Amino acid sequence: MKTNKVIVYDTTLRDGAQAEGVSFTVAGKIKMALRLDAFGVDYIEGGYAGSNQKDMDFFRAIRRHALKHSRIVSFASTRRARQKVQSDPFVQSLLKTETETVTIFGKAWILHVKDVLRVTPRENLAMISDTVAYLKERGREVFFDAEHFFDGYKDDASYAMAAIEAAVRAGADAIVLCDTNGGALPSEIYEATRAVVRTFRTSVGIHVHNDGGMAVANTVEAVRAGAVHVQGTINGVGERCGNADLCS
Repeated sequence: MKTNKVIVYDTTLRDGAQAEGVSFTVAGKIKMALRLDAFGVDYIEGGYAGSNQKDMDFFRAIRRHALKHSRIVSFASTRRARQKVQSDPFVQSLLKTETETVTIFGKAWILHVKDVLRVTPRENLAMISDTVAYLKERGREVFFDAEHFFDGYKDDASYAMAAIEAAVRAGADAIVLCDTNGGALPSEIYEATRAVVRTFRTSVGIHVHNDGGMAVANTVEAVRAGAVHVQGTINGVGERCGNADLCS
């Protein structure tokens, strides 16, 4: 259900950790998470579940700290192609983190469905819906990151929207539109976000990269279009040219 409050979702400890020259220790991640909690950030994405031992150690260690405001989030992909969600190692790693909230990402660009995943459009939609439904059945709050949504929307809007619908029907608590390449313009962000907000009752979020120098502007335009979930990093750190700067 939609809310009028804009929530802040920090991904410094996951997406920010992909920046060149950035390498967090577990102790450093704990210290930063506690500062973000004290600052009042709503959600803190702690790492990529199952991708490395350091992130799994963080999820275990943070349980010993009573956070006053923030929720810790674990992150991973949808189930892999032609595999049952129950046996997918990354999905199972999400459960092992024991976080109440999880974020999964999946493909929203038909080009990547066919040329990267090399699956049928229907199978990709099943990967999204199966994973969301499985995690919801296990009591998790689930956010769905629609990877490359804006490129996908420009290429084939009906399929990009179908990817969103698959997550919504499966029970996703929020759908997050991602400008993964960081090349969208503010007007494009506004128009596509507005279309999604008008189509679905589920809360809509925004996650943009800064390759075109537009990450903050694009985030503001998404909120102006109705997004109520903002993802970004402290000082805009992140892979390649970085993410939207939450400090701005």
